Amino acid sequence: MATTTDTAPAITDSRPSAAKSVVWVLIGSSLVIKGFGFAWDFLGYFIGDSLGHGTTAVGAALTCFGIGWCAGLATAGTLTDRFGQRTALTLLMALSSLACFALALVESLPALLAVSCFLGMSMEVHRPAVSAAINDTITTEAGRTRAQAWLYWASNVGIAICAAIGGYLASHSGYRFLFVLNGLACIAFAAVAHRVLPQRDAGSRTSHRSAPSTTYREVFGDRSLRWIALAAVCGMTCAWGLVSVLPLLMTADGLPPTTYGVAMLANTITVLVFTPLLTRLLVGAGDTPRYPIVPILAAGCGILGLGISIAALQHTTLGYSLAAALLVPGEIAFSVALAGYISTYAPQHATGRYQAVLSGASAVASLPPIGVALALNAGGRPLVAALLLCTALIAVAACRPLHRALRTSTPRV
Repeated sequence: MATTTDTAPAITDSRPSAAKSVVWVLIGSSLVIKGFGFAWDFLGYFIGDSLGHGTTAVGAALTCFGIGWCAGLATAGTLTDRFGQRTALTLLMALSSLACFALALVESLPALLAVSCFLGMSMEVHRPAVSAAINDTITTEAGRTRAQAWLYWASNVGIAICAAIGGYLASHSGYRFLFVLNGLACIAFAAVAHRVLPQRDAGSRTSHRSAPSTTYREVFGDRSLRWIALAAVCGMTCAWGLVSVLPLLMTADGLPPTTYGVAMLANTITVLVFTPLLTRLLVGAGDTPRYPIVPILAAGCGILGLGISIAALQHTTLGYSLAAALLVPGEIAFSVALAGYISTYAPQHATGRYQAVLSGASAVASLPPIGVALALNAGGRPLVAALLLCTALIAVAACRPLHRALRTSTPRV
């Protein structure tokens, strides 16, 4: 899933250029850390293929990874809001490097399960801090939305890069080499964060102490956050179908792995072509977003559901590739809407937690493929398509109460 604008100067405001350059450095670093995210992407292959622990062990490790993913996001959001972006990002990326190095060393199943949980905790820990830095640096609502959209774009382009080069490197140098590279990338990100982000001064700490309490219980008291989180989980379930559902279907068709590569290539090319156009159309170039986020979110979730449902009924490389391309407008609209919500409605003292909640949608959305596999065996492709389409319809339906909740919410100043 990816969103961006057509030119870098599109995220502009009255802040000094040096401050704005920090945003670009962090977005670029986010792309790099995802591009080197080999430990996260190849965990299952390493445990099953390289160490030979079997499918049960792989499933247990991935479950531990998912648990750690949710816990890590919650921790990252809290640390960002409490101690500031520089401290949180530097500390968390340093810990992420340790998880990657540990994975390169352990072999026993108990140790692998523990490292998998630790690794999951580091999966998205940069997102809350980078989002908070964007919101603190850029003053205009549309500028923040464009920058947040760039962050989504960078992460997803990084994922595509990781998938493209990871298999090649693993076949030539082994999985452990990949994990060491991942750890070094995390250290580099920690060093960049420590270098470019300002340390929270005494006045800022006082401001945060005087701000309203921001426990997760109180954050979830925001009705708009609850509804957009529901829509995000359902929308991400459809978006993640590109990397979770499609391989299951292609395997059932007896198609070679190259089919998946072609489908991913079609999706990536479509992203690069349409993202600048659609983002500029949806956000505009001014200080205020052109359209409200709710209809954009509803349209994005609807297109995602339609695209992945069509994909579920395909049997050829061409069919899967066209369906993967069809997902792109939905991915762009979905990302722009979430970016707009964070930039407009997340309170300054709770941006980290708000971003952690929405990023957690990816963690929750990574679980349904198990159900998809069962549905494929029980009712075939029509049942899979129907379930995915119903998931998207739930997201669209959640947009109505979201709209009502946002009418009573106070936008960020």
